[in-house]
Amino acid sequence: MMLSRKLISAITTILCLLSGVVTAQDFPSKPVRIVIPFPAGGGTDILTRAIGQKLSEQWKQPIIIDNRPGGGANIGADHVAKSPADGYTLFMASTIHSINVSLYPKLSYNFLKDLAPMGLVAETAQVLVLHPSVPASSVKEFITLLKSQPGKLSYSSAGNGSQPHLAAELFKSMTGTDMIHVPYKGAPQAMSDLLAGHVSVSFATTPTAVPNVQNGKVKALGVSSTKRVSSLPDVPTLAESGLPGYDANGYFGLMGPAGVPQALIDKINIAVMAIVRDPAMSKTLSDLGYEASPSTPSEHAAFLRQEVAKWAKVVKESGAKID
Repeated sequence: MMLSRKLISAITTILCLLSGVVTAQDFPSKPVRIVIPFPAGGGTDILTRAIGQKLSEQWKQPIIIDNRPGGGANIGADHVAKSPADGYTLFMASTIHSINVSLYPKLSYNFLKDLAPMGLVAETAQVLVLHPSVPASSVKEFITLLKSQPGKLSYSSAGNGSQPHLAAELFKSMTGTDMIHVPYKGAPQAMSDLLAGHVSVSFATTPTAVPNVQNGKVKALGVSSTKRVSSLPDVPTLAESGLPGYDANGYFGLMGPAGVPQALIDKINIAVMAIVRDPAMSKTLSDLGYEASPSTPSEHAAFLRQEVAKWAKVVKESGAKID
């Protein structure tokens, strides 16, 4: 007897779902790799290693941190998008990937279609920091200084199209000022040259900025988020410093290749979110300059759609381009 196409499709769907459940039950049976599209020592690297250590203890399997920098963080993303959808190759995505959708005229992968959201992990702000030699102690004074010396001061960022780059371009657009962009291959290098005085300004990731602010090596004028960050409670937001509506908050979220069975996505999400929600880990993240931001996979997916739209507007309004 011939089976109808609908029945065949239903049977296939059920078999796929059952296969996903079996896969989830056995997972992980070998080391899991988390790809980071930045060099070691940056904000994404620090965050992922902290979570990876706890995940390894929970799963009783090694968590391999695989740094694959380059291409504006697209090399690592593309690699994971083309990896087997078995849960053993994961990816710590960040704000730059939402930015890249509109910043690059053509990408070798589709961020919203080729990668599967598995849960937000944390949020972070950028900190507007100055070398101590710059004669400004507030956002207002800094804007006045920039307007008196258009195009004279230079700012460092973690790279073309990075969140610090766009945070600075949004600042320039909203204040009608001009600075020279000096891109680096990651946050540590951008901060090193600021400390050395080779550049005057940086919109630094919070984990990179906080220790240098606390030890007095740089001056912090404001943070890019809509709320003050707990690790720098005395530093105002840029919005409350005379730039109402300024918002360049960032995120970190775990993803995998599209096609990972839902049962496996849910298992990974439950494990990672339990780590993120742990009070000790939340404090660790806060001390490093992050704010824990756990979510479900579906909440993560909805958030990413909003972020892509948000940064598309910033890219358009700021006129930011890949140098």
